[in-house]
Amino acid sequence: MQTGTLNLSVSLIGLWLVISGASAGAADNMEVKEAASVKPVYQSSSLCAGERDYVDRRKRVVLESLHSLGINCSADWVPHIALLPSGGGQRAAVGLMGSLSQMEKDGLLDSLLYMGGVSGSTWSMCALYSDPHWSGNMDRAVSLMTGPGVELKEALAWLEKRSREELFSLSDIWGVLTSAGIMRQMDLRHLSDEASRNATNPYPIYSAIEKGCLSDGPIEGKWFEVSPHEAGFTELGVFVETSLLGSKFQSGELQEQKPEMDMIELQGVLGCALAHDEVIREFIPPWLNVSGHIDSDADEYLRVYNTLDKLVALIRSSTRDPTTLSALYMLQKTLEDKINFNDSTLLESKNKEERKMIFQHLSLELLAAVDTWSQSVGNASVIPKKVLPLIMKWEWGTTRNFLYQHKDAPPCLGARERFHLVDAGLLINVAYPPFLGEKRDIDLIIVPEYSAGNMFETLTLARDYAAEVKKPFPEIDDQEILDDREWPKDCYVFEGKEKEPTIVYMPLFNRRNCKDANEVEAKMEEFSTFQGPFSEAKIKFMLETAEANMKNNKELLLREINKAVLRRQNKRKSVLNNP
Repeated sequence: MQTGTLNLSVSLIGLWLVISGASAGAADNMEVKEAASVKPVYQSSSLCAGERDYVDRRKRVVLESLHSLGINCSADWVPHIALLPSGGGQRAAVGLMGSLSQMEKDGLLDSLLYMGGVSGSTWSMCALYSDPHWSGNMDRAVSLMTGPGVELKEALAWLEKRSREELFSLSDIWGVLTSAGIMRQMDLRHLSDEASRNATNPYPIYSAIEKGCLSDGPIEGKWFEVSPHEAGFTELGVFVETSLLGSKFQSGELQEQKPEMDMIELQGVLGCALAHDEVIREFIPPWLNVSGHIDSDADEYLRVYNTLDKLVALIRSSTRDPTTLSALYMLQKTLEDKINFNDSTLLESKNKEERKMIFQHLSLELLAAVDTWSQSVGNASVIPKKVLPLIMKWEWGTTRNFLYQHKDAPPCLGARERFHLVDAGLLINVAYPPFLGEKRDIDLIIVPEYSAGNMFETLTLARDYAAEVKKPFPEIDDQEILDDREWPKDCYVFEGKEKEPTIVYMPLFNRRNCKDANEVEAKMEEFSTFQGPFSEAKIKFMLETAEANMKNNKELLLREINKAVLRRQNKRKSVLNNP
């Protein structure tokens, strides 16, 4: 078991070896033996050694940054500041790039100790961290969003190879298409590769949720975090090394080591909001949008159409070949014609079993249309053909379960050899859970809010989550957020008192850039979550909007960073006075 006591013991032994003149080789051997004694599946409420070391080194960067901003701070008072960008598809991915770009210009980026992403914001994080020095070169990172992109044949080659592997799922198709079509790069590295990097950038933590426990399990089995060093369940406190995520385990023991997922696979897992049944109802044809017509059987039909429609749009964004584009347009038109044909008369006066048969027939018609189309075209048909059997299984984020038959696993996890990691935005569209409580002891959370849906919903969901897992969360004025929900200000501060972090909450569309609530709604519609890749003009507008929000609130952020330093100073004094 990995505990604070064990880590402290290892540190003291290492110090004694150095002082006594023992050789570096002996110290290295000691570390290897200690590491080998830690079980592959371990439980801990403390930072792992790798993260702790990174954070200690990152604090030196933060300290230098604070001094350059004119903030009085010592090495013992470095505040724990986390940037937690929300999800929101490409709106969040591009918005995050704009927010970070402005923070670099204002000298604020290096004040961040952590960055935690969810859903669409993880797309940008995956792309950013492919450059070990991205935080000092945001211009290059931003330029990639409108760069030449990835050739369709490169994406198809990756997909063809991946499809031959055992745990191929819809998340893989989503990952390759968002990587190539939206982020315009194919990143084949592994997250654990970052474990040995220097501390140039904020420490990254990515979030997902376990699909089975989301619908039928305790809250402790829902939130899943992945860092360069470890992956596991936030509230259970059970982890494996990130390089072992996807390997075969039983009863807490490693049975067979498998290759770690690459960043394309990981991006598909982290940003696959389509895995959620509510999302597939985003488009409902008018003839079906009638009370009593939408049930589980209709959901399956909508699932087939919406998944195919989104994927075809992404494939179209990944190619410039006129013949391929024409063929994909033809497929999209065929799908639209099929689903917009008014079949409402078929549903009248039908019982549940009859309705089920009708929707199964309609789903098969959609799939048959794709099959017919695929026989008439070349390479463009590869992805739709791969996706058809997966849609029928509706399988997302499949990976081997390291808690299989583990004695401490809840029933929703312990009985299954595989679990399904999907978009955490389906639970909370901001990655609050890993940053609440004593483990990372965060002083200040900065939240660029790019979410669709009800404004402030991520805050209230996080507050309820914190209450359920008994972790501190700042007080929220319910009346204020109710009054401002339709037309929010550009920045709110929810101040922590003692153990609660302070939260700076920054809505993307707000009173400063929209004249009224109607314009906020119109902008969210224009930049909706599920649409084809943004045009260059849309990307430019989104970047500028996010940059302006950060620039307009620079002084407020500096004030809150100053408060965070004082807060950390008071914590330090309290520890010294109460050993």
